[in-house]
Amino acid sequence: MSLTPRTADAAEGSGRHGGRRGTGGGQTDRRRRRRRALRWSATVLAVVILGTAAAGYLYYEHLNGNIRKGERSSGDARAQKTAPNAAGQTPLNILLIGSDSRNSAENLKLGGSRDSVGAPPLADVQMLIHLSADRKSAAMVSIPRDTRVDIPKCTDPKTGKVYPATNDIINTTLARGGAGCTLTTWENLTGVYIDHWMMVDFSGVVSMADAIGGVDVCVRQNVWDHPTPSVPGGSGLKMTAGTHKVQGVQALQWLRTRHAWGSDLMRARAQHMYLNSMIRTLKKQNVFTDTGRLMHLAEAATKSLQVSEEIGTVKKLYDLGMQLKSVPSNRITSATMPNLEDPQDPKNHVVADAANADKLWEMLRDDVPLDKNGKASDTKQPSDKPTGTAKKPSTDPARLGVLVQNATQSSTEAAVPGRAGAISQALAQLGYTRAAADTSVTQSADKTVVQYPSADLAGDAQSVAKALGIPTSSVQQSTGVSGVTVVIGADWRTGASYPKQSKPRAGDLPTNADSVNGADTNDCMDVYKPYQW
Repeated sequence: MSLTPRTADAAEGSGRHGGRRGTGGGQTDRRRRRRRALRWSATVLAVVILGTAAAGYLYYEHLNGNIRKGERSSGDARAQKTAPNAAGQTPLNILLIGSDSRNSAENLKLGGSRDSVGAPPLADVQMLIHLSADRKSAAMVSIPRDTRVDIPKCTDPKTGKVYPATNDIINTTLARGGAGCTLTTWENLTGVYIDHWMMVDFSGVVSMADAIGGVDVCVRQNVWDHPTPSVPGGSGLKMTAGTHKVQGVQALQWLRTRHAWGSDLMRARAQHMYLNSMIRTLKKQNVFTDTGRLMHLAEAATKSLQVSEEIGTVKKLYDLGMQLKSVPSNRITSATMPNLEDPQDPKNHVVADAANADKLWEMLRDDVPLDKNGKASDTKQPSDKPTGTAKKPSTDPARLGVLVQNATQSSTEAAVPGRAGAISQALAQLGYTRAAADTSVTQSADKTVVQYPSADLAGDAQSVAKALGIPTSSVQQSTGVSGVTVVIGADWRTGASYPKQSKPRAGDLPTNADSVNGADTNDCMDVYKPYQW
């Protein structure tokens, strides 16, 4: 059959249209295949993401499992938190403890005698890390390990054993109830509330030093800390004069060296130098772009540290580290508690230099920067006036029982006879007719405080303090008293009114605090002559 042109055109059109329909079907198939591929890709990606997230979560939990934890405090502490600043911020205080434990193969290999295996560890390094409320300045303050102090009653949280209060060397506190007893001893000595503790042993120091990749330290002369005919022992540290990067075992040797620096006091300076350098090193490093390095650091840190239980997670430790890292190096100050020779053992032990040490503790309590490098707005002095924490007394002064204790004895001076009686009489003249001297308790305190046992007596304690001229910052709640109690410290040896104290200013440290600024890269250790080579 012949086709007319119209029919032919129609057929051609039909063929052309059919061809277009065929092409459209292929595109549709390709679109369908593409959608299927996208669905599969999305599914695979979701599996990968979920798998990675699961692996990340499992690794996070693994790191959390590495962290060993313990009770924050194991004794009766009298310190209270510093009041918040105008922005509602409070300082953060962390006690860093270095244990000399040899109760592992790793620690024994790194130093010490096998005779010490199984013995309770000593807290040979004790350093308070203070972060200001605004997180713009920081301090690292050491107490020498051979400082004789009053140690409170402590209870071992693991065994329940109770250790009575005593007067002994501060490094023994770790064996009398763990790190919580060391923390409590610090609080009672300084009046500074300590939020957390962290503890590291020999092998932990080595692991952390390796993970960081080394820290720069400096000596002015060749040093070799080795046994001598007159002095046994030694860390084994040996290096030439100048700056060296130490890590691993050599970092531990640096931190343990004592004889080559001449004393425990100079060992504290060497430890401060190391930590300042470590902070500067970490500030320069960007480990967060190096997954392998970050994991190595995380493993080392979580395995090396034992911490108080309230900061026992990776996130909380990370947050603490970031807060410290944010402080500029020139706003970090290292210092050692001002001290004097111990009258009971001047060759081996020291005691707090009461007046100068309390000035340092007051700066920490009042959150006064230890450096002078802040802006005027950063160094505003705290006010002596109550800021809204004042409470109303629960009763009239004449009906309130007040106990007065004489704690004017210090490490260098005997107690002033009759001080409790004199102050109780002064209180009676001020309307507190039931005030009485407590002659049953003998104690010593560097600073005068007013203590109360429960919140309902807070206003009464504040009123007693105000009557005597004692600052409200020295009013403390304590479970160690049964009523309002005035503890007259060594800072108030004469007079019926508490002597007005000049407030310390930023950077106004005692001259014998041996302070070092964190930005000082020229600091070097002098080597004691017998250990030069």
